[in-house]
Amino acid sequence: MNYYVYILTNKHGTVLYTGVTKDLVRRVYEHKNHIDKDSFTAKYNVTKLVYFEQTSDVRSAIEREKQIKSWSRDRKTSLIFEMNPKWVDLYNQILG
Repeated sequence: MNYYVYILTNKHGTVLYTGVTKDLVRRVYEHKNHIDKDSFTAKYNVTKLVYFEQTSDVRSAIEREKQIKSWSRDRKTSLIFEMNPKWVDLYNQILG
């Protein structure tokens, strides 16, 4: 089974959200459609997938999520730029 650590942002790239999931397509869909109306991502309209990484180890995924969450905004931004320099929404890419 695969696990994913991901980063979402809002339309203007001013808010970052880091999460972990075993079903990236489903989870991003939930964020995009504000399934949880009271969530942080719904409140700040954080719906654009700008970064993700995959691992087969759930513990590694959780640890990586914690690691990224602890980073400064600049460090998170650098990570995103390495994979996705134009900050395009990667959702269509993961729909494959």
